[in-house]
Parts: sequence; C-alpha cells; structure tokens
Amino acid sequence: MPPRVWRVTLVTLAVCFIGACAPVGPDYVRPSAPVPAAYKEAGAHASSGAQAAISARWWEIYGDPVLDALVSQVAVSNQSLAAAAARVREAQALVQVANGASVPAVSAGTLKSGRKNENDFGLGVSWELDLWGRIRRDVEAHRAAADASADDLAAATLSMQAQLVQSYFALRQDDALIVLLQQSAEASDQWHRMVGNQYAQGQASSANVAEALMRASTAQMQLADTRSARAQLEHAIAVMLGKAPADFAIAPAAFDVQVPAIPAGVPATLLERRPDVAASERRMAAASARIGVARAEALPTINLAAGIGILRGPTGTADVRAPLFTGGRLQAQAANASEAYNEAVANYRQTVLDAFREVEDGLVITSTLSGAAELQDRAAAAATESDRVTRNQYREGVADYSAVVEAANASLDAGRGELQLRVRRLDASVNLIMALGGGWSSPSPPVPEHRSP
Repeated sequence: MPPRVWRVTLVTLAVCFIGACAPVGPDYVRPSAPVPAAYKEAGAHASSGAQAAISARWWEIYGDPVLDALVSQVAVSNQSLAAAAARVREAQALVQVANGASVPAVSAGTLKSGRKNENDFGLGVSWELDLWGRIRRDVEAHRAAADASADDLAAATLSMQAQLVQSYFALRQDDALIVLLQQSAEASDQWHRMVGNQYAQGQASSANVAEALMRASTAQMQLADTRSARAQLEHAIAVMLGKAPADFAIAPAAFDVQVPAIPAGVPATLLERRPDVAASERRMAAASARIGVARAEALPTINLAAGIGILRGPTGTADVRAPLFTGGRLQAQAANASEAYNEAVANYRQTVLDAFREVEDGLVITSTLSGAAELQDRAAAAATESDRVTRNQYREGVADYSAVVEAANASLDAGRGELQLRVRRLDASVNLIMALGGGWSSPSPPVPEHRSP
C-alpha cells in the first residue's frame, strides 16, 4: 500500500476513534433545587396560575403611553446595557476560539522536512487529536458561559427597565405633589393676607400673623424641594436612556396610573422565567464541563503534523506526550474544578431560594398595601372635608386659627400620604413582576433535572 494511502487511512481511523470516545468528566445534569408546590403568600393570587402570563413588554400593563415610549428605548440606548451586550459578544467569540482547537490548523512558513529534519518552506497542517474530549469539554464550558452572559444581559435589561419605570412613577408622584403644594402655597398666601387684614382690624393677634407667614414660607420651601427632586429624577431617566440631561425633558402630567393585578403563576415555572436563575444554571453547566477539561490534562496527548515543502515535498510527524510527574499540579487542578462545580451548585440553589423569597415578599407586600389603600383613601377624604369645614368655621368666628392650621396640615399630609402609598403600591407591583421574571422566557429548553433517589 502506498505511503500516502497509509497516511489517509491512519488519519481516518484516528478521526473515527476520537468520535467514538466519550469525553472524560461528568455529563452535565441539572441538580435538583427546592421548589414548593404553591406560594405561601399567594392569597388572592392563588388562582392566578390560570391567568395569562406576564407579557415580554410588561410595562404596558400600566397603560401609560409616555412610559411605554421611554422603556422601549432602554435596551437600545442605555450604555450599561451596551457594555453588557459587548460582554455577550466577547463570550460568544471565546466559543469560536475554543471550537477552533478542534479542527486542523493550516499555516505557511518554515517546516521541518526529511529524515534529517532539515528546514524547508511550504504549507503545514497541525492537529491535536481530542482523544479524551478535552477540547469538546472546553467548547462546552465556553458555550455555557456564553449562554450565562446572555442571561446576565437579560437580567440587567429587566433591572434597568424596572429602575426606569419606578423612577417614572416617582416623577409623576412629584408632578402630583407639586400641584398639591402649589394649591397649599396659594391657600397659605391667601390666609396670610387675610390674617394680616384681621390683625390690622384687631381681630387677630401678631402670633397668628407670624404663624400664617411661617406656614406660607414652609409651603414655598416644600414646593422648591419637590421641584428639585423632580428635576433630578428627570436627569436620572435621561442617563438611563443614554441621553444628556440638557437634551431631555418629560412634560408634567397627571398622576393617574392605576395599580394592576399581577398573575403570580405557579412556583414550578419560576426556574424557567427568571434570567438570573438561568444564568446561574448555565454557570453550573460550565463548571461541570471544566471538570472534564482538568481531568483530560492528566492524560496523554497526540499532536499530528504534516506538510508539503518546496524543496523536499511531503512530510509528517506525530508527537505523543504523557505527563508522568507534575508535583501534584494536575491533581490539584482537577480538585479545584470539582470544588468550583460544588460552589456553582450551591450558588444556583441559593439563587433559586432567593427567587422564591422575592416572589413571596412581593405577594405579601402587594396584598398588605392593597388593604392599606382603602384606609388611606378614606383618611384623605376625611382630612379634606375637615379642612373645608374648619376654614368655614374660622370665617364664621366659630373656630380659632390654630384649628385651621392643624386641619390644613392634616389635609396636606393626607394628600401626600395618598400619593406615597400609590407609588409604594406601584413599586411593589414592579418588584413582583421582576421577581416573576418580567415576562422573560428561556431561549432554549432547560436541561433535565437530576433528583437524588
């Protein structure tokens, strides 16, 4: 048989042998994690598993066109997310780097040729036979790491969207509070003038005038502080959208966003609905693959090389190496990889537990605040009516000025409390949506779960 045929046959047999060899190290199976049958704090949400799932454009549940337009820009313009997207592309490039080691490398330049191993110039081909699956495990690890990076991007996107939504609600709260404080400031100025006139007529004391002036000044200071807070929120939203604050503005508007009902679903689906859980699971898969990479380092390697030189024609070599003594380095690397996997498993299970805790927290907070809202509405209505009646009584000479001040302060505090509670409820609904994954779904089916017998 001609030498060329022998070489082709040898390479073919090597490829078949490599393909038949299972890579060393454990084949990854997702470890089990504690999953409850139902949410403890579901309450009114108990039957929500039959409801429609949260939409990928979850912010549209609040029915605010301005908010919809703002959140739609986050994934495109936010610079922190642009950096996270770059990290995803970096990880995907590393997959290609790792995969490149599985195919022969062709190069042009000097090569050793002939029995005397003399220098020649031509084309050379080199290839490491992946006998033990080291390269395959390395590709597997990098691919899982790239998937985790993509899940991290999804988690960062959801977090940034939630931050913008909650900042928007705070800004609208300030819009409503500014209106409330403007009304309070105007009323305080009117009362200050009225008390001043009464003082001039001997119907009020100088203390009444001073108290009216203090209240008018306080209202103006609160108004200025609220306008400053609103401006800072507007600046923060601009930066979230990748814009300079000087080039961005949100027109004041009424704060009429209502708190929506959030479908909680069932706990069994949560592991596939949260990108942070998916990222943690993918890191666990990468750590499992690296065990195989580390174990393969302690086994023999075969590197084939062939070439065609200008002066001496075809040539070929095989380099076989096996580690005999490394001072325990290779064993320590394998132990390190195993413990890194154990760490990843513990981190995954902790992430799952935190996910369920966040959902339970969100359910109990939304339920509690919902009950408080009705009480707050009644208190605000009562305070407003008390303020109106007390002012009329003062004009009729039935109530003194201190009662007017107390009723006015109570009405302002009740109105402010109503706004704060509404924002707390809206923020809690956003947090619950995030705890449930924000409408995200895994792009690939989950790896089967291993359960201990």
